[in-house]
Amino acid sequence: MTAIALPVLSSNGSLEQYIQTVNSIPMLSQEEELELATRHQQDGDLDAAKRLVLSHLRVVVSIARGYSGYGLQQADLIQEGNIGLMKAVKRFEPTRGVRLFSFAVHWIKAEIHEFILRNWRLVRIATTKPQRKLFFNLRSMRQSLSALSEKEAFDIAQELGVKPEEVREMETRMSGQDIALMADDGDDEGFAPIDWLADSHDEPTRALERRSLDLLQSAGLEHALSSLDERSRRIIEARWLADDGGATLHELAAEFGVSAERIRQIEAKALGKMKAALASGDVINA
Repeated sequence: MTAIALPVLSSNGSLEQYIQTVNSIPMLSQEEELELATRHQQDGDLDAAKRLVLSHLRVVVSIARGYSGYGLQQADLIQEGNIGLMKAVKRFEPTRGVRLFSFAVHWIKAEIHEFILRNWRLVRIATTKPQRKLFFNLRSMRQSLSALSEKEAFDIAQELGVKPEEVREMETRMSGQDIALMADDGDDEGFAPIDWLADSHDEPTRALERRSLDLLQSAGLEHALSSLDERSRRIIEARWLADDGGATLHELAAEFGVSAERIRQIEAKALGKMKAALASGDVINA
C-alpha cells in the first residue's frame, strides 16, 4: 500500500495539537464508507483509501490511550496504531457488511501489542500466546492494587491458560520500576548506577598483562629484525617502522641503486623471514 500523508506526529511536536487535528476530521457515514472502500478495493483508488484512514485516526488515538501504563511514549503508540489502521484499510472488504471501525480495531491493537512487546522490559518473557495474553490482561483482571492472593493468581491462571507461578512472576515484574543506568543531563548531584560499575581497564592484573604483552611484542619485533641482513633491515624499517609514513619503493631504489621491483622482492623476502622468526617461539630468549 502506497504511503498516505497523515497529520504530522513528530517526537518534538505537540501531541495535543495532533489529537485536535484528527478529532476535527469528520467521520464517514456508512454510505460514504461503503463507496470509498469499494473504489479502493475495485479500482485501487488511493485517494479513497486516504479518506478512510484519515476519518479513523481518532479511533487509533482512543485505543492507544488504553496502553498508557507500559511506560512508552503515547506518540509512538499512536504511530504504531496508525500502521495497523492502514493495514486494515488495505484488507477491508466492504461486501462483508462490517463497518471499518469494527474491522480495524484488531489490526490497530495487534500493531500496538507488537510494538510494546518489542520495546518494553518484559519482551523476553512474554513470548508465547498465553504469556502475551497474561501480559496485556493482568492489570485489568486484578481486583485491587495490592498483591495478588493465592486464589486470585489461581483464578487468573485458569482463565488465561497459564500456571499460577507465571501469574505471580508477571505481577512481580510488572510492579517493578525501571531504573535509568545513566544520570539525567544536568544532574550534578548523587550518582547513577553506571557510576558504581567497575572499570577493569586499570585493574592491576590487567595492567600487568598489557605491560607484558607490550614487552613481548617489542622483543619479538627486535628478534625478527635481528634475523635480517643490514640492507633488508633498512628497507623494512624505512617502509614499515618510520614515523613519517614510510619510504616509497622508488626512494629506496634510488638509495641502493637498484630497481623498485628489486626493492619489492627484498622486502617480500625479509617479511617472510621475519614471520618465520616470530613463529619460531624463541622470542623471549632472543
